Amino acid sequence: MIKAKKSLGQNFLIDKNILNKIVNTTKIQDKTILEIGPGTGNLTSCILKKNPKKIFVIEKDEELIVDLKNKFNNQLTIINDDVLDVDETILFKDKVIVFGNLPYNISTEILSKWIINLKNNFWFESLILMFQKEVADRIIAELNTSNYGRLSIISNWKLNIKKICDIKPGAFYPRPKIDSSLLFFSPKRNFVKIKNPNNLEKITRIFFNQRRKMIKKPFNQLFNGDQRVLDKLKINLNLRPQNLSLNTYYNLTSEYENLIS
Repeated sequence: MIKAKKSLGQNFLIDKNILNKIVNTTKIQDKTILEIGPGTGNLTSCILKKNPKKIFVIEKDEELIVDLKNKFNNQLTIINDDVLDVDETILFKDKVIVFGNLPYNISTEILSKWIINLKNNFWFESLILMFQKEVADRIIAELNTSNYGRLSIISNWKLNIKKICDIKPGAFYPRPKIDSSLLFFSPKRNFVKIKNPNNLEKITRIFFNQRRKMIKKPFNQLFNGDQRVLDKLKINLNLRPQNLSLNTYYNLTSEYENLIS
């Protein structure tokens, strides 16, 4: 049996019920599929049974690549690279469905990279991704809750997000110490236009730098107390960062871009 590498955050999914639940999340017959971190190929096998048009996998571990080649022959296009270094926007002709049991240590980095690099034309049809439950809770957190923050705001900007299920440690080998969650992401048709997504990162970073304090200081830092912006967006400076809605942050970013342009 191939030994999981802790340095790569590897936990191989082995529960057949969960594997089937994942592949049944969306229709994949005749679709182009991208799987991130296929590991020992358990999910890959389930995907292939659904007759996709083509399947790409991104795997960094060269030992696992040898195993995947032996197991699947020419059924896969294997990309031996770090997913953080791959530009998916130029890789595919068709929109793809992405499956990923993401390494816990870089899962938020992967998701943030995909969102920040999104153009008006999405390169994917949907994302079916597994996260540490604690991270998933932050992604889907609602306004006025303790989990609501930068990750919630950035993730929900261009994507609709739905939780599919929680997954216990026993579904993996080796067993992680925490629960996981499976999330389904699909593109939004309408979203607030932001010229440079890095500005959304900046706005949320400054506002949530002191999340327990009122937003007067970060607002003044960015907008120099501009009353016009306060009136336009109906913002109360006595609120705290977690009290401002998703759209308020997107509109704040748009106003900030107008200010600096």
